[in-house]
Amino acid sequence: MFILPALLSQGLLKTREVYQFPSNHYYALESIVLTIAFMALARIKNPEQLKQCKPGELGRILGLDRVPEVRCLREKIKLLTQQQQAVNLNNLLIQDWYSSDRESDADFLYIDGHVRIYYGTKANLPAKFISRQKLCLSATTEYWVNDAQGMPVMMIIGELTEKLQTAIEESIIPQLAESGLITLEITEATKVQCTFIFDREAYEPAFFMRLWNLYKIAIITYRKNVKDIWQEHSFKSSTVTVSSQSINMDLCEGKICLGGYFFREIRRLSESGHQTAIVTTHPTLETDKIAGRMFARWAQENFFRYLIYDYDFDKMISFGVEPIDTDKKIVNPEYRKVNHQLKKLREKIRRVEAKFYPIVEQTLNAVIDEIPILTVKQEAYLSTLDSYYEQEKVILLKRAELSPRISLAQMPEQARYNKLKTESKLLMNVIKMICYRAESAVASWISPFIGKPDDEKRMIVKQIIGANADIIPDYKNCTLTIVLHSLSANRYNVAVNELSKLLNETETVFPGTNLKLIFKSSAFSDCER
Repeated sequence: MFILPALLSQGLLKTREVYQFPSNHYYALESIVLTIAFMALARIKNPEQLKQCKPGELGRILGLDRVPEVRCLREKIKLLTQQQQAVNLNNLLIQDWYSSDRESDADFLYIDGHVRIYYGTKANLPAKFISRQKLCLSATTEYWVNDAQGMPVMMIIGELTEKLQTAIEESIIPQLAESGLITLEITEATKVQCTFIFDREAYEPAFFMRLWNLYKIAIITYRKNVKDIWQEHSFKSSTVTVSSQSINMDLCEGKICLGGYFFREIRRLSESGHQTAIVTTHPTLETDKIAGRMFARWAQENFFRYLIYDYDFDKMISFGVEPIDTDKKIVNPEYRKVNHQLKKLREKIRRVEAKFYPIVEQTLNAVIDEIPILTVKQEAYLSTLDSYYEQEKVILLKRAELSPRISLAQMPEQARYNKLKTESKLLMNVIKMICYRAESAVASWISPFIGKPDDEKRMIVKQIIGANADIIPDYKNCTLTIVLHSLSANRYNVAVNELSKLLNETETVFPGTNLKLIFKSSAFSDCER
């Protein structure tokens, strides 16, 4: 209940503008959306975990006698997902989040992919490399966009093995245009619309210039294949702001030609002497700000980690699969398999050659008594090499008969790729975006009243969410008083008391009623119960 004003300010009830709900249902749209949001905040990670909760107590925070049971909630979620409005809801929220001022956090957007492992058997998904497990497993990729403060903006789900470049050009940019953050109609006078910040996964100089020329979108990323070393005396000490922290860095800027295009290159010299190279197409951004934005990219990695452990956002919402357009091109699985065989065989050839050629040189300089022994080894290695060369020819001929890329229609039907149901995952992720933003907003509100805000603000918010409270409705005066019970330390109660004053100033009305919310802390309240 203490997070409810922030939930509403982040647009939770925008769902009423895109979703339709039968009026004769006992649970209205607001009740279902609030249930899902409260479940996310309370770390109830799927509808089945509602069985372990007291339905009456959860129902009271909805203003009802009980929370929906599992089967009922799943039916309501299915009713919402059938309307296919999650993307429209996300676009509506983006317009609300970034409409107030143009100098917004959306001027810098962090883009990265998150691989979601699939453990089921119904779907036939492409294999992806899972860096956190060092394995190739069946998985889907979600491409997330976060703003300059690390807050989530939007998310798309990849269907097959799309690269980050493809996801940006074919999905992310069109949706940003739909939401109004950028425009696709640019002129010579158009200034920088926004700046994309990503890692080396999307590294390609031609791609960088394409974004600039077509959309006036600048990029900041790490440079690949850095071989030259800049003179250390050219670096100057600068104070760089990285995620609200000031750090001293030795920086230097120069021009670089990559793939026939010129870019700005910024390097940071570390204490060990290593030079980290950054390239950008932004024409005017200061050197220290470029470095600060690039090194703040870890805010998005921290966001992923937080949602995995606290919101369990890799959890499947609905079971089942959907077909993919059979005209889509993919890497031929057979071609990839044969290519892998060729790669492994050539590794064996190189290992044998590394032993064979030194023996040949050794034979030329050896004494007569050692030559027979070396000759026997040489013949053995040569025989092995001849066998490997024959195998290589067979594999090359086999690969030549295969097409590197094929359409899904050309795959055998039993092995053809499909995809997991995406709409329910999109809807739940949009609601979790709202919850994360609301939780972050409350954490920022409470931070001035605690001694160690960076270490404790989110911990206190979690403690508030998990604490007991008294809910006191007053229908005569149209108020709904929330009295939070004492937290684990007095300094936290002091912070909650100050937070209550801020929340009361919002004059939030509980959804679906005319009751104004009033927040108090029992440690500073003598209200009657």
